[in-house]
Amino acid sequence: MKIFRVVSVFFFLFTLLYAQSGKKVFETYCWGCHHQTAVAFAPPFSEIASKRDAATIKAMITDPASISKVLGYRRNAMPKLDLKPDELDAITKYILSYKPKAKGEKK
Repeated sequence: MKIFRVVSVFFFLFTLLYAQSGKKVFETYCWGCHHQTAVAFAPPFSEIASKRDAATIKAMITDPASISKVLGYRRNAMPKLDLKPDELDAITKYILSYKPKAKGEKK
């Protein structure tokens, strides 16, 4: 039981650190156009997370022109971001953390 608690605390701290690094990436690269839950120049993370999976989000960040065409958009305003792999993982996880909960699902 003690091992479970230690693992749980480690997992919680890791998740918190990962979310904070995702927030840092957001504040560095994304906040000018995106907000977490409100429409700004670009869609909010809550909308993106409800429509896209991790692979599509990563592709949109690294090659927005191509992915926009695949998704059927006629134009694209998203700039290509050259993020480090850990930054890309962190922002993707951060975006997906805004996925709306299904009815009856615990928060």
